[in-house]
Amino acid sequence: MTLSIITINYNNHDGLQRTIDSVVGQSFTDYEWIVIDGGSKDGSRELIERYADHFAYWCSESDKGIYNAMNKGLEKANGDWFLFLNSGDWLYGNDILQKVFSEPNEADILYGDVMYHWPDKRGTELERKPDRLSLYFFYSDTLCHQATFYKKGIFDTHRYNEDLRICSDWALYIQLLQEGYRFKHLPFCISNFAQDGISTHLDEAHLAEREKVFDKYFPDYIRPDLDELKRQEEFQEYIKSHKSYSFIMKRAYKRIQRIEKIIKFIEKCKGFKK
Repeated sequence: MTLSIITINYNNHDGLQRTIDSVVGQSFTDYEWIVIDGGSKDGSRELIERYADHFAYWCSESDKGIYNAMNKGLEKANGDWFLFLNSGDWLYGNDILQKVFSEPNEADILYGDVMYHWPDKRGTELERKPDRLSLYFFYSDTLCHQATFYKKGIFDTHRYNEDLRICSDWALYIQLLQEGYRFKHLPFCISNFAQDGISTHLDEAHLAEREKVFDKYFPDYIRPDLDELKRQEEFQEYIKSHKSYSFIMKRAYKRIQRIEKIIKFIEKCKGFKK
């Protein structure tokens, strides 16, 4: 079993160093590593040359964007499984790949949890993914491709849609789910994801791309139902986030119990009168 790790980079020298340190320190060694650099001018090429012995293939040349670079990496990959670990992101511990591949897997896609690293005061946040995926999950969320492993056969017939510059990995997940590919959750953290990339900002371009994906994969007749589910879920999360909610609900429940006892007593008394 061989894992193909594909890393894309553009003018992110420090982030690429972090990614390199993460991979070369792994106890698992049955991998090939492909690095696609977009013609960086910040010293990234020199860094890649310094670690060239670790790479099965690398290049530093202009490309047409993130997903074009990822597709270029796929053209050079020969492993049984693929992982996209972009520059700036790093694996969660030196034994994580060994843990992932410690036993055979029948699934087509393995996905794990992810530790988000925010550039602001939010710090870090561990996001646990669900054991079971659904169309609704992808309507409101997505998987992290830095924590996702794809079986080789998927990319014999699929590529990232290069017309999408921000959401193509999300669109591919939805397509694979609808086509019946088997997903399996690995209940542990796979990678650290730096939340400073283009996909983390919901600007106008990002929202426009999301709408294109919605139009393609989510029929109009089910979107109102999905929107209602999302509103209900957000409301439940909102009320649970307030400390007073638990206290209020406990008191309300106790009062309801008292009222029910009074009603039962009154009904019992009415029965005696009859």
